Amino acid sequence: MLQQVMTAPGEIIFREIPKPEPASDEVVVKIMKIGVCGSDIHVYHGKHPFTKYPVTQGHEVSGRVVSVGSDVHDLSVGQKVTIEPQVYCGKCYPCRHGKYNLCEELKVMGFQTTGTASEYFAVKASKVTPIPESMTYNEGAMIEPLAVTVHAARRAGDLTGQKVVILGAGPIGILLAQSVKAFGASEVMITDVSDYRLRLASECGADYTINTRETDFNEAMLRAFGPDKADVIYDCAGNDTTINQAIRYARKGSLIILVAVFADMAKADLAVLNDHELDLNTSMMYRHEDYLDAIRFVSEGKVQLKPLMSKHFDFADYLAAYRYIDANRETTMKVLIDVDGSEE
Repeated sequence: MLQQVMTAPGEIIFREIPKPEPASDEVVVKIMKIGVCGSDIHVYHGKHPFTKYPVTQGHEVSGRVVSVGSDVHDLSVGQKVTIEPQVYCGKCYPCRHGKYNLCEELKVMGFQTTGTASEYFAVKASKVTPIPESMTYNEGAMIEPLAVTVHAARRAGDLTGQKVVILGAGPIGILLAQSVKAFGASEVMITDVSDYRLRLASECGADYTINTRETDFNEAMLRAFGPDKADVIYDCAGNDTTINQAIRYARKGSLIILVAVFADMAKADLAVLNDHELDLNTSMMYRHEDYLDAIRFVSEGKVQLKPLMSKHFDFADYLAAYRYIDANRETTMKVLIDVDGSEE
């Protein structure tokens, strides 16, 4: 079978390796679709601080089970699945207390250990989650980023009736807007500097879309929500401008949740954060319950994934996919690699 390998920044080869056989606690998955995310792009540019080369990528994935190990009884051949890419120790304090997404030795497939970018992939059955037959493989490959936003939404506690602001209308921001609504948020405002992305956010259910290059953020929030402003502000952009917008204009005593990863050391106004007694929280990846809710929200029609699918590339054109993303940053949401050779 063929396996993708990024040998150095900007360089991808394909090598032929034996098709895997499952160990007793494993299944072999025929990989169908792989999503490309921002962290993959960092690896492509040589800017991911925790990834070494060579590396086989792929962590947003869907496929079907083609063989099962002798000790696997809850998965069957032919089943549609996605894969949870975290590899954790199970022994450290976070793992022992159910927070394995914060494992002290955490590795993620496609970054610190072998990813799924191959025609077949052997993986522990415990990391495989079934998806409904009615769900497309394209949707299945987007459950991973959706789980990121489900986890972020959950970090706010009970969102029922809450008014939410999301800074940044990239794929994560738009998925988060849908996730908080699925959890019961009453109104969502999302900001960006791209009208294209804001139109897409509106199509996916955002109540207010604000271009902060043209409109003052605080004035827009006051018009949308009144003097009580928002209950929660999420930063999905991750830059000094957005985090300081959140701190400066949040309602006193309210909640800010950082979802984005800062590329550089942040310069944030902690004096205002302190003076306004704001809660600054963060969100890191996901856990199994987030996958289950992500699958449920798509199945119930509460989250739309298809509008975010920008373009497909054949498995052999992996490098072309990265070049396309670089050339079309503003209008690209989710690029999908068709390992199975079809766009369906």
